[in-house]
Amino acid sequence: MTAGDLCYDPSTRAVIDNPFPLFARLQREAPVHWSAPLRGWVLTRHEDCKAVLLDKRFSAARMMPFFNALPGDQRARLRDLEASVSLWTVFLDPPDHTRLRRLLNRGFTSRAVNAMAPRIAEIVHETIDAVVERNAIDFIRDIAYRIPAAVIMEMLGASPREIEAFKLWSDDLGLFIGSSRITPDKYERAETAMANLAGAFRELVAERRRHPRADMISDLIRAEDEGEVLNGQELIATCVLLLFAGHETTGNLLGTGMYYLTCHPDQLGELRRHPQLAESAVEEILRYDGPNAAVTRVAAEDIQFGGQRIAKGQRVFAMINAANRDPEVFPNPQRFDIRRPPQGGMTPKRAFVTVWVSACRSLPYSQIASAIFGAP
Repeated sequence: MTAGDLCYDPSTRAVIDNPFPLFARLQREAPVHWSAPLRGWVLTRHEDCKAVLLDKRFSAARMMPFFNALPGDQRARLRDLEASVSLWTVFLDPPDHTRLRRLLNRGFTSRAVNAMAPRIAEIVHETIDAVVERNAIDFIRDIAYRIPAAVIMEMLGASPREIEAFKLWSDDLGLFIGSSRITPDKYERAETAMANLAGAFRELVAERRRHPRADMISDLIRAEDEGEVLNGQELIATCVLLLFAGHETTGNLLGTGMYYLTCHPDQLGELRRHPQLAESAVEEILRYDGPNAAVTRVAAEDIQFGGQRIAKGQRVFAMINAANRDPEVFPNPQRFDIRRPPQGGMTPKRAFVTVWVSACRSLPYSQIASAIFGAP
């Protein structure tokens, strides 16, 4: 295969099983290349990914062009999906992104997250206690997804009795956000899920307006910045974003973390002997195979980049998991090492993962991971 034949196709079996050998070849031979299956440009080097995420010529606002391009009847059938997703901060550019982000910062603070630490520990231990008597468990179903979902729902103030329904709706919404290509009815399922989530949060917001509590929704209702507040639709959209991003990424992190720690028993033993390594272990899991493989941008104008001409309107996929194994930045990048120091003053979590979960940047990954991975 020549450099001209190299192409990133996420639907192939080899890439699904292990994309990293292809990422390494692309970094060497075709770091900025057109992927016909994705109908967009794929970037694999750390320097290029970082540049795109910081370059204002590449827009995060990729949802409205999608909805604008739909036939009228199909767009009408996705009205709840459009109304909410188009207001997610991760799909907005300044000044809208800046305004909403400031208001989110008022309502979602590290102080509020830190205050949750004792309750988070209780949720972790309650969940583990409930399954410990079984001869076998499904780690993803019983722990990795359940704990983050329970934590974010409690932070929002949603009833834990609704966790199964909320999780099902969030999974169906993920079919749309994750661009699944093997689910033919993904748009319809995502629209139904969004309608259900928006309805549930609309009722919860109305209740909190009448009777505020010490929870995140009440804080978001009170959030104000120089006279600006979240309007009703923005508040509902933000609640859905916090639920979806808050548990999806953390659940995937726990799943891959358990997998790689089991594949590297020396590292798991090191973490058990030294639980204070939980934070650096989380950083290494995020670097080695993080929960968000790519961040997508749209060219706002014709751009010359990496020796290629990227036309206005074309999508660009900054492959974060490839960038986080770039040997130009990370020595011996294929080695899984929970004692790896941060490289270049910018850890993978700060640099990349929080681009996707920007509103959830304070979620206590290390507290949850320490309780699970550090347990004997």
